[in-house]
Amino acid sequence: MAPEITGFTRRRVTVADGVALTVATGGSGSPVVLLHGFPQTHLMWRHVAADLAADHTVICPDLRGYGGSDKPADVDGQTYSKRTMAADVVALARELGHDRFALAGHDRGALVAIRAGLDHPDVVTHLASLDVLPTLDMWDVLHGTSAAVGFHLYLMAQPPGLPEQLISGAADAFFGHFLDSWTTDPDALPADVRAEYLKASREAIPSIVADYRASAAIDVEHDEADRRAGNLLRMPVSVLQQDWGAALGFDAAARWRAWAPRLTHRTVSCGHFMAEEAPAEVVKTLRDLLAG
Repeated sequence: MAPEITGFTRRRVTVADGVALTVATGGSGSPVVLLHGFPQTHLMWRHVAADLAADHTVICPDLRGYGGSDKPADVDGQTYSKRTMAADVVALARELGHDRFALAGHDRGALVAIRAGLDHPDVVTHLASLDVLPTLDMWDVLHGTSAAVGFHLYLMAQPPGLPEQLISGAADAFFGHFLDSWTTDPDALPADVRAEYLKASREAIPSIVADYRASAAIDVEHDEADRRAGNLLRMPVSVLQQDWGAALGFDAAARWRAWAPRLTHRTVSCGHFMAEEAPAEVVKTLRDLLAG
């Protein structure tokens, strides 16, 4: 039996024509939506969600293209844009009865959350990002040999065909590389959880690649348009980030501050999968944000 978030109920919710998301919900109170990262599913929030559910309605979807959610073919390069995926999240919350909500995302989910905050500022009341930079800044800071850490970004940015074929040929090795190398505490990813992530990723290779490909194309265009227009994240924003800014030679907090004037930025010492490695720290950050 696949692992679940204790006390949560899973359901399917239609969010767009031909697209339904699998979502786990629990608790009661003001709504908080939690978006997972790569190569994971909503299960990554199992510790954080269970805590927040004591006094919040917690909504944990699988993003389109991931986990148990639908995986439509990318026919126009926009099917997996963060704009499209953010619209999914807003539609999901509305279908569950919430016109406004707080939003937190990790990794890919954080990119969706950022886009939701820019596109739907009247809907997203608070925003938290775990261990990413906004898309435009991410590409800007990767250069030289230090960019090798992001080799997968460049691989999956290539035209359709080769990336999918290469990853399919060694899927568990590819996705397992990130699960193993991005964590400082292997016990944070128990065997059953790791197996669930690998299975979900094997079944979603075309859509995962399409998600990343969008981040090298249409997502950059959307960020550039917002930068030119002076659009900002005007809600309270909290960011937790590893200190990879120092390693790559940039000031992460300054990068974030250019997008989010009401910013709280903290560097943490755990690995990338911080909701699983340091859930108490993530919970405290989210509770402090929601209390603001």
